Amino acid sequence: MSQVEILHATFSPIDHDISRPENPSFFHDLENVTRANTNALVHDILSSPSPLRLNTEAAESPHHEENLFQSLPPVHIGHPEIHLRNGVMNASMMANDGEPDAEKAFFVADLSQVYRQHQRWVSCLPEITPYYAVKCNPDPYVLRLLAALGTGFDCASNGEISRVLSIGGVDPSRIIFANPCKANSFIRNAGKLGVDTMTFDNMDELYKVARTHPRAKLVVRILTDDTKSLCQLGLKYGAPLVTVPALLSKARELNLDVIGVSFHVGSGCYDPTVYSDAIARARYAFDMAKEAGFSFTLLDVGGGFEDASFEQAASVLKDAIEEHFPDRRNIRVIAEPGRFYVSKAFSLAANIIARRAPFSDSAEMTTGNDQPSVMYYINDGVYGAFNCILFDHQVVHPYVLSMNGSFHVPSSEPVCTSSVWGPTCDSIDCVCPKTELPSGLRVGDWLAFDNMGAYTVCAASQFNGFEVSNVVYTLGSGVVAAEVRSKLVAFAVEACGR
Repeated sequence: MSQVEILHATFSPIDHDISRPENPSFFHDLENVTRANTNALVHDILSSPSPLRLNTEAAESPHHEENLFQSLPPVHIGHPEIHLRNGVMNASMMANDGEPDAEKAFFVADLSQVYRQHQRWVSCLPEITPYYAVKCNPDPYVLRLLAALGTGFDCASNGEISRVLSIGGVDPSRIIFANPCKANSFIRNAGKLGVDTMTFDNMDELYKVARTHPRAKLVVRILTDDTKSLCQLGLKYGAPLVTVPALLSKARELNLDVIGVSFHVGSGCYDPTVYSDAIARARYAFDMAKEAGFSFTLLDVGGGFEDASFEQAASVLKDAIEEHFPDRRNIRVIAEPGRFYVSKAFSLAANIIARRAPFSDSAEMTTGNDQPSVMYYINDGVYGAFNCILFDHQVVHPYVLSMNGSFHVPSSEPVCTSSVWGPTCDSIDCVCPKTELPSGLRVGDWLAFDNMGAYTVCAASQFNGFEVSNVVYTLGSGVVAAEVRSKLVAFAVEACGR
């Protein structure tokens, strides 16, 4: 059972009443608070030593936004919490003006968090080049920022390859087509686009590559222990070591170039010690390649990196690589991180659109009830952003963003056992079967969810006619915001001639 997190008045301790449009001072007062905090963050950015600073005149605006790429939404500055609250205020104003779907759920993406994760990667694994797993979250700003930071890209389809190449500034050599079982047309098209590096794990794939892309640089994907991961990919992909000699022999017969080994310990790995065994297996595959007449130059350690255990995983990987590959002068090591980069970078705000509760707010709604006494319905669900619950085995935890027209919810507020549901007419659309939420929550209040960047918006559908939630982007705050902007501007100039 998830536990509610009461959001304290960190930025805007001004109470407001959304239900009273005749109160014109509400937005003015709240804007003043947001303005003061935003201006303080802008001051930090402008006073930083970064050579590319935000435009001073624009930055003085409490609602500063900038179009870095013509085809994309503008980027803002400031802590993501500011933009979650601004989104609530904007929704309230649009609702008062009679706008349809005014209270639509929305994401806030903090690009500075992606930047910080990359710094963390480089610090812990300087010898391993990250190839971002596009399937995790193909967000256009995330792709551009990572491209600007020099990462490669792990693509699994023609669509993902096209998406990466369309942003400009990414050479096809920075892409690995990491899908061991591809359509003939996909392989042929990859060859036309100059994407040569691709994985395989079976004999039929070798025949397909020989026919459609004979100059490909192939990477044999081996089977490893993925029982310590939320999503076990070995059920579908990976060649057992015993089959590798025959695969290499067939590749030699077909005059194909096999350049290395890849593996994947599973998505969402919660026991990083499995990397050690995987590296040992990769070493065996390297030795098999030598016997078959190949000289491998690539080791792809796959994904599975979790934010909480990243340092431990990095330590295990470095030790294992040092043990089994002490001489790496002619070996390039890459990885395929996905959720590590984006999970914490996205938050979601959702509006309570309906509520089912006892007729009387009486003793039935107490913390002593084991079963939910109140059902809340929000305007995003498992067919939308919360598909991660079904497909990625995630457990989400709501916290109160706005209640009864106020961003300040006292920690003493009584709570009751509740459940949270999505907006569709399907009973499977349950976001949170049991959680503790304030008993004072009503229709029109807002809940927020953190860690919503991985395998969420990428798989969202429009089932029942509900649209996919929009994304609001922020560069973050302080010196990091200026650094992120600098990277994006430089990439825009290089890739788009902006």
